[in-house]
Amino acid sequence: MTPQRGGIFFIPRSNPPGNPHFVAGPHPVIASAPGICQNSPVTNKFYAPGQSRAARVNDLFAAIAPRYDLINDLQSFGLHRHWKRRLVRLAAPRTGERALDLCSGTGDLAFALARKGIAAVGLDFSEPMLAVARKRLQSSSSGSTRPVSFLRGDASRIPFADASFDIVTIGYGLRNLADWQMGLGEMNRVARPGGRLLALEFGKPDNPLWRKIYFAYLRLCVPLFGRLFCGDADTHGYILESLSHYTAQNGVATAMRELGLRNVRILNFLGGVMSINYGEKPRTGT
Repeated sequence: MTPQRGGIFFIPRSNPPGNPHFVAGPHPVIASAPGICQNSPVTNKFYAPGQSRAARVNDLFAAIAPRYDLINDLQSFGLHRHWKRRLVRLAAPRTGERALDLCSGTGDLAFALARKGIAAVGLDFSEPMLAVARKRLQSSSSGSTRPVSFLRGDASRIPFADASFDIVTIGYGLRNLADWQMGLGEMNRVARPGGRLLALEFGKPDNPLWRKIYFAYLRLCVPLFGRLFCGDADTHGYILESLSHYTAQNGVATAMRELGLRNVRILNFLGGVMSINYGEKPRTGT
């Protein structure tokens, strides 16, 4: 699932229902870098480890979908739009290419990629979030110049064949998969040789003091948006809960290298509060 491409939250599922084009690819095992996840007890009712997360987050989506974009603007002071533009520039779309945006949510990244003149597909598990994206598409408020389509599906089992896309993005969703390593492996599978993989996500600052201040904001302030707009502080208290159990940017970079990606790098914003992980799939024979 956010920021699911345009969406912060994502619900994993074993198989997209009713999709005759589903192609299940291999899921490489990636070794986890030691000591990069914080072992902390679960305190948020919308977070559960493993496959049991799906039912919890499904309830969450029902509560946040109508005001998802508004709350994103408020809690990030509008900066999430700047970070998404940075991701699109880094992806460097070229004429004739195809892009897949995972955990697409309300479609911000899919629309932004299409505005660069390439065909884009937005994939997300949450039907309420996709309903907002499709409404934006119908209203033409996205400003996209090339076709954009939205599909319900699972980022851990992407319903496309190997080597289908030149650009594969995920915004605020990798952290919310039941198995983020499987999701990253799937991104690599559907990318063409030379394709670019990009993940925008909440980060963990290296500076201990700045991390403490940042986590205090997520713990004390962000849940207020959930209470105010959704009637439940846990809807946005979930962000810190899921982040505390997530490897963050350094662990994702390690996993990208273990997958064999080239030119792996991390772009940190605001001292690591937010980050983009970038990697390129090697061209055949290189």
